[in-house]
Amino acid sequence: QVQVAEFGGGLVQPGGSLILSCTASGRTFNWYTMGWFRQPPGKEREFVAAMSWSDNRTLYADSVKGRFTTSRDNAKNTVYLQMNSLKHEDTAVYLCAATRVVTFAAMQLKESYKNWGTGTQVTVSS
Repeated sequence: QVQVAEFGGGLVQPGGSLILSCTASGRTFNWYTMGWFRQPPGKEREFVAAMSWSDNRTLYADSVKGRFTTSRDNAKNTVYLQMNSLKHEDTAVYLCAATRVVTFAAMQLKESYKNWGTGTQVTVSS
């Protein structure tokens, strides 16, 4: 089992950048695919990005492709989400989650993830 917690949310202007981090407990972080999801106000939780544990492959939602980048530092048990060119529609609670799955199909499904953080608010507003 691994427990995760997100950091780094805040208020940013449209076009700005923000980096989120997610720190995991436990000694088996290297064996977990790490995913980022977000939940806009009044909407369902949606997939944002993920990085597999087996070969560090990354997967992104079409809405963030080219703007967001996820990376991980296994030595620090931390995964990052660099968000650039932020838009109003990126406003949401961002959540980090861990799973053992490695296929692209499974990595983008919230049902695949068993370990979730509580989320951090990102607000894009002028």
